[in-house]
Amino acid sequence: MIGIICALDVEAQRLKSEITDANSRKIGRLEFMSGRLRGKDVVIGMAGVGKVNAAMCTEAMILEYAPSLIINSGVAGSLSKRLDIGDIAVGSGVVQHDFDTTAVGDAPAYFNELGGDTFPCDPDVAKAILDAAAAEGIHAVPAKIASGDQFITDGETKAGLVRIFGAEACEMEGGAIAHVCFNNGVRCAIIRAISDSTDGEHQVEFYQFLPVAAENSARIVLRLLDGMR
Repeated sequence: MIGIICALDVEAQRLKSEITDANSRKIGRLEFMSGRLRGKDVVIGMAGVGKVNAAMCTEAMILEYAPSLIINSGVAGSLSKRLDIGDIAVGSGVVQHDFDTTAVGDAPAYFNELGGDTFPCDPDVAKAILDAAAAEGIHAVPAKIASGDQFITDGETKAGLVRIFGAEACEMEGGAIAHVCFNNGVRCAIIRAISDSTDGEHQVEFYQFLPVAAENSARIVLRLLDGMR
């Protein structure tokens, strides 16, 4: 079983439309759809926005469906000139930039159970995602991703995420998903299509390019599934 978690309906529409033998259920207020997608057993979880929603969805998915891999598919903002609208940031690792215990002497975003700030993404799956993007003709780069319960718009904050963490994309769920996967020993992968650029009009860009970015992310998930045994 492969788990796929999306925050927004638009991020999951293409994937849900292709599921066969679909079975929908709710766990609390969380929605899940399981079935067959490109010949694989999958479950898609609709998390909603933010780290708490993402963490609840991930834990529920693990407990109820026992996936061997969870893929977070969706959109993100760019922090790097390497990533423009529609490009793909493939998670090499993810930090929770708004987790802050520096007042007691810790480094920024430091988690004791991790012994650091960067939750891992599975390197073999990340390589397969890059290959899938190339096959789809979509520009993709491995990138460290910063997650937090903020929609980042100002240049100073973006520059800080680059300076402190070396992040190249920012979003609101991947860090929590990777955290829960880490604690449960489940492989994790993050596919994030860029919906707003490093220096654009963020609100305008987000709503204008969200459908294109979400479609690119979904295309790569489907191509990735095609290549899995």
